Formats: sequence, structure tokens, C-alpha cells
Amino acid sequence: MNEISSILQEMNTKVRAWVIFLWVVAAAVLVGLAQSGQSLPPWWVLVGLASIAALAERQGVLVTRNIETSVSFLPTVFTAVAFGPLAAAVVSGVASATDLRPPHGRWFVYTPARALTGAAAGWIAAMFVSGHHAGFGVILLASLAAAIANLLLDGAFNIVTLVLRGSASPLVFVGNVGPLLALSLPLYVPLVALLVYGYEAYSIGVVATFLLPTLALQRLVHLYQEQRDAVAGLAAVNQQLERANLSFASALVATLDARDRYTAGHSAAVAVYSRDIAKRMGLSEDDQRLVHVCGLVHDIGKIGLPPGLLEKAGALTLEERRQMEQHPVIGERILSKVEDYADIARIVRHHHERVDGLGYPDNLRTGQIPLLSRIIAVADAYNAMTSDRPYRDAMPSRVARLRLAQAVESQFDTSVVAAFEAVLAGASETYRSGQREDFSLEAKHAAQMALRVATA
Repeated sequence: MNEISSILQEMNTKVRAWVIFLWVVAAAVLVGLAQSGQSLPPWWVLVGLASIAALAERQGVLVTRNIETSVSFLPTVFTAVAFGPLAAAVVSGVASATDLRPPHGRWFVYTPARALTGAAAGWIAAMFVSGHHAGFGVILLASLAAAIANLLLDGAFNIVTLVLRGSASPLVFVGNVGPLLALSLPLYVPLVALLVYGYEAYSIGVVATFLLPTLALQRLVHLYQEQRDAVAGLAAVNQQLERANLSFASALVATLDARDRYTAGHSAAVAVYSRDIAKRMGLSEDDQRLVHVCGLVHDIGKIGLPPGLLEKAGALTLEERRQMEQHPVIGERILSKVEDYADIARIVRHHHERVDGLGYPDNLRTGQIPLLSRIIAVADAYNAMTSDRPYRDAMPSRVARLRLAQAVESQFDTSVVAAFEAVLAGASETYRSGQREDFSLEAKHAAQMALRVATA
């Protein structure tokens, strides 16, 4: 009783008054039908029909967030045509009364409302059929009239409830449910008529033969919807993880930018170039996103290099070169400590390998080097050549592209260079020089994401 009182108290005043009204009217109708001499089918038939209706109710399919539909009205309308309003009220009411799924507040509305819709369907059907002597045509008309009465009254009760709760407008409800009802009537009414005719001509076993497969079909639809919702949920989680990965990568780039102003802009350009190369090569969207993130963080290992080494204007000594060649290993070490960054760490480690095996740190050859690492290698080298460095001025794009072409099959993968050449051939001069607006926006985005991470 305390739980019932608590649920009623959670309702607003209008909904609570509406619930009380429905229960009073439903009780009055049931008492009136019982006193009028309305008969019921054998108890086992009534229990069987109510059980089928209850199972169908529990396997309802969501049309919208607030609206659910099921085939429970099939046994209800069958009962209305075959056995009259009292039996239909009992079957429909019991189906809702045994559905105890949350939110529990709907139990108080649906139980009396469904009893009333069942009674109305039975009363309408009784106007067409008389005893067990009606032909199939009359039974079909009775089934159609009972189904329309059931669905319209049920819809009216739902509209009143939703409006009183403030959940939806009548137009929204009609727009969502109207087409569904228009499609269901031509499908289900002939089935109900066949069930009634089969019951009167043969036995109640015919009803189970048709109703149980229908119930199984709804179960399949219900399972499909659950699977679809689960897939949608996983997709949303994956999108959140991708945004989190990109945010973290951007924060790392901005951290490196604090030490070396050149590197953040360079990383942004490499990220854009790498993504465009991957797209040109026909790689999947997942690989395009992955190589974009890898491009952003490919030089993150430079954080671990000695101060001043990155800004040195002259040629590097042998020891300094060895230190510089450690930045892919340091980058892998940093990234491998981040959950879900294992693939990124591996790709970053190998972005300075050469296809002839003379690269670093592992002297891998073409087939051993990850494709995305080979893509980053080309994008990295091109942007390095077309950018101002502490030790030299930027090369023109045509010279850098010639250098790439001359290094295929020794330093770079031929297919990657060919794809990049196709990208550059159709691009603007600002894109070729790494000066286009989206390159600077990429770098600014990295700084913004770093600020968000730092203040979170």
C-alpha cells in the first residue's frame, strides 16, 4: 500500500484525478456487464487468452520514447467478437494488470483503460454478431468495427494521459501512431475474423495455431529492436571515445608546442595530409580517422629530447642525431601508457622507417612497416621540406614533390607517394604549402583542447 501511495503522490493532480476516474468507470462497467447476464467462456479459455495477451503486452515495441505498441489487441478483439464485452474486458484488463514493468505509474492508467477498451470492442461487435450463426462476412465486419473501436478508444485514453502529464501533444501522438494503425488494421482484422470463424466452425485449438506464431513474430521484432538499440548505443560510445582520443591527442600536441612552436603547426599539417592520402587510397573511414590522430601525435616523442636540440640552427652532431632518432621510441613509450592507444603507439614508432630497410628505429622494410606509418612518413617529409626550419628556408612545393618521387622504392612507398601527388595536383597553393586555413585551425584546436583538459 505504501508503494501505491507513493506512486500516486508522484503524479500531478490532474493525472491522479484521471486515474481515479478511469478506475471508477471501469469498475462500474464490469459490475454492470456482470449483472446484465453477460457470460464468460470456460475458465481455461479465458486464462489462455489472457496469458497470450499478457505475453504480447510484455513484448511491446517502442514507437517513440513515450509510445509503445503490441499485438495484445489481437486476442482482445478476438475475445470481443467471439465471447462479448465482459470477456474482452477481463482479457484486456488482465493483460495490462500483469505487466509490472517500470514505470509503475502506467499500470494505474493502462489497467482500467484497457478493460474499458475491451468492453467497448465487445459491445460494438455484439451489434453485428448473434450467437454462433454469423457468416464470415458478418464476422469480418464485426472484427473491423471492434478493432476500430478498441484502437480509437485506446488512443483517446493515451492522448488524455500524455496531455495531462505534459509528455506530448495530441498531434504528435496522432502523427506517430496514426500511420501504424492504418497499416495494422488491414493486416490484423482479417486474421481476427479467421480466428473467430475457425473457432466457431472447429475449436479453440485453431486460435492457438494462429495466435502463437503471431506472438512469436512480435518477439522477433522486439529482439530486433533491442539489438538495434544496443548497436546504436555502441555507436554513440565509440563516437565519444573517438572525441576523447582526438582531444587527448590535441592536448599532447599543444604540450609539445610549448617547447617547439614549429612542431604543433607541422603536426597539424601532417595530420591533414595523412588523412587526405588515406582517403585518396580508398582506406576506410576508421583508418582515415586513425591516421589523422597519428599525424597529430607522431612527433610527441620530441618532448623527451634535450632542451635546445629542436631549435639548433646548424648541423647535428652524430650524438645529437642519435638522440633525435630516439623520438619515435620515446613517442611510442608515452602513447603506449594511454588506454586504447596501442595501435597509435605502434604506428608512431615506425613513421621514420624506410622501405629499403635503412630507416629507424627498427630498420624495417616495406611489408613490415604499417601502411599508416608509411603514409605519415610521406606527409611528414613533404611538410618538413615545404616549411621554414631553423637551419634552412622552405622549399617550393614542386621541388619537394620531385624529391618525394626520386625517393620512391628507397625511402618511400610508391603507392603512397602516387596518392599524395594526386592529392596535391588538385589542391590549391595554400594547401601545398601547408598554409591553408584548416591547417591553422587544426593547430588552434589542439591548443583549445589542451586548455579544456587542463581545466577539467
